[in-house]
Amino acid sequence: MPGNLGKVAVLMGGPSAEREISLISGKAVLAALRERGVDAHAFDPAERPLFDLPKEGFQRCFIALHGRFGEDGTVQGALEVLGIPYTGSGVMGSALAMDKWRTKLVWMAAGIPTPRFSMVKANSDWEKVVDTLGMPLIVKPAREGSTLGLTKVVRAADLPAAYALAAKYDDLVIAEEFIAGQELTASTLADPKTGNDIALPLVRIEAPQGNYDYENKYFTDVVRYHCPSGLRAEVEDEIRQVALKAFRVLGGRGWGRSDVMVRADGSFSFLELNTSPGMTGHSLVPIAARAIGLEFPDLCVRILEGAALDGRPPR
Repeated sequence: MPGNLGKVAVLMGGPSAEREISLISGKAVLAALRERGVDAHAFDPAERPLFDLPKEGFQRCFIALHGRFGEDGTVQGALEVLGIPYTGSGVMGSALAMDKWRTKLVWMAAGIPTPRFSMVKANSDWEKVVDTLGMPLIVKPAREGSTLGLTKVVRAADLPAAYALAAKYDDLVIAEEFIAGQELTASTLADPKTGNDIALPLVRIEAPQGNYDYENKYFTDVVRYHCPSGLRAEVEDEIRQVALKAFRVLGGRGWGRSDVMVRADGSFSFLELNTSPGMTGHSLVPIAARAIGLEFPDLCVRILEGAALDGRPPR
C-alpha cells in the first residue's frame, strides 16, 4: 500500500544535459505519488548532496533523472553505498544501457537485432564509414539521450560537422546505419509482487517527416502516438518477446523502454534501451501502461514498490 512506502525522495533535475526534461518528469511523478497518498518530496542532486537523504530520513528514491549522472549507474552506486532502495535498474544495468556502444556489443552477442555501426573520431576515414554503413546514416553521442547531439546525415560532406556536434556531448561518438520504417517503443514493467517482467503493448510514433527530435518529443503536439500500434499481431508479439530479452541481457530491472525500428517487411532492429524513461505529458511508458488499464498515478506507485538495492530486496 502507498502509505507503507515510507518517506520517498523523487530525484529530479541533476546536472545532465537532460535536466530540463528531468524536472518535468520529476514534478509529474511527485504529484502522482502524492495523489496516491505517498509521503513524497522533491530532491535535486544538482542542488543538494545525496548524503542529505539518510540524514532526512528518506527510505526510498524514485529516480526521475535522465542522462549522465542519473541514468548511468552513478547515482545508483551512491544509493547502494547509502543503503537506500531506488527505482529502476542497478549499477551495471544502468551503466551498460547508457552506453550505446557497449549496449550494441552485448545485444549482438545475445542475438538481439541492432543496426550496424562504427565508432568514429575526428580523423575517421569517412569514405570507409560510408562504404561500410551506406547512406543516409545516423551520427550520435554514445552516452546521451533525448536525441541530443544526433544528426541524420544524407551527404558524406556533412559527416565531419555531424561528428563535431555529437562530440560536444560525448567523446565517444557512434555512426549507425539508418533504418527506414516505423518507429516504435517497447516498454517493460516488473510486477513487484512476483518479480516477473512483462512487455507492455507497443507504441507507434508518427512524427512529421519522421522528425522525432528533442523539440517534437517534449515541446510540441504534432507527434501522434498509436497504441495499439497497428502492427500485425505476430510481429508485435515477437518484438515484445525480444524486448524482454534485450532488457534482461543488459541487467535491466524494474522498468525500462526500448526504441525499435520496424521495416516494411516486418523485420526490426533495436536502437537503445532507456532505464529511466521520461514521465512527461508526451512520454511513452505511461501510454503503454494505460493500454492495460494502469493509470499514471498507479504506474508511479507500482514502479516505486519495486525499489530495491542490487542483490537485496526492498526494506
